Amino acid sequence: MIRETLTRVSAERLRHDLFYLSCDPLPFRKVNYTRPGQSVNSLTEADAFLRRQLEAVGYTVTVSTYRVQPFRCDETKPLHHWYAAPHPDDPWYDASNLEVTRPGSERPEEIIQLISHKDSMSWIHSPGAHDNAVGTVANLEIARILAECDLKRSVRILFCNEEHTPWTSRFAAEESAARGDRILAVLNVDSLDGKSEEEMAAGKMSHCIAYSVEEGLPLAEFIAACADRYDLGLETRVVHKPHINDDDGMFIHAGYRATVMNIGSWPYADSEYHLPGDIPERVNIENLKRSTQLLLAATLEMADGIASFLPLESPHP
Repeated sequence: MIRETLTRVSAERLRHDLFYLSCDPLPFRKVNYTRPGQSVNSLTEADAFLRRQLEAVGYTVTVSTYRVQPFRCDETKPLHHWYAAPHPDDPWYDASNLEVTRPGSERPEEIIQLISHKDSMSWIHSPGAHDNAVGTVANLEIARILAECDLKRSVRILFCNEEHTPWTSRFAAEESAARGDRILAVLNVDSLDGKSEEEMAAGKMSHCIAYSVEEGLPLAEFIAACADRYDLGLETRVVHKPHINDDDGMFIHAGYRATVMNIGSWPYADSEYHLPGDIPERVNIENLKRSTQLLLAATLEMADGIASFLPLESPHP
């Protein structure tokens, strides 16, 4: 059954959504850029697109809005890290988390959490195709397919913001902990297919699963095993990411330690990381499709209770 479901992942939809969010009509997704002739900023436009797609397949989208600031640009720093803290009196903007849930039929209180940040760099004009339009469209495609699936456990998908400050995934994680949400596993989806120029030229199909704390290792190994189990033709690697950061780190800090980051390479090797050259034409759509299938397979196994490494009872954070 899962094998048949994986065939529903559409390269055409992934390509369409990727180019929509990082080329035409939206060159960027940030609060401090408004396209000529538009009345709202490009991040708000991206949110509207995602909401239309999710509502079209039956989801009710939960919108949570927070105040954020764009980062400043400091060109004296290393090339890929020009972001700098804003001044307190810099402008503040509204930025929203979007979240949807596919409820489980037998154990709806147990949640598999997927995350992707949907914004592009606020301190520079970068399309942010690999970082992180790819993760956004992968989770959007997974949401579409799950909308027609019967699941035992619930799957919740968060579209947040990480290229502005504060990171809005932190609010979602802290609110989950305050409610006592029983999140069994957290999968951050960020920069799929991002890899070195040499690996891109060679057509390498890569997928890394990074864990930062020991409770994430069984989850990472489980996801890697799914690639072989479903013959996805991906070169997977389980790696240790020592810093508890990124959107996955926000959930770890909130107490959800069975958490991993899914990424194209580690250490991250994309030469256009955080630069204007992060354009959708560089994305290998086949790699993106296979990574999306891998994440869908792992999510389905966990939601259906097949994944034996998950605890029978999830501890509260």
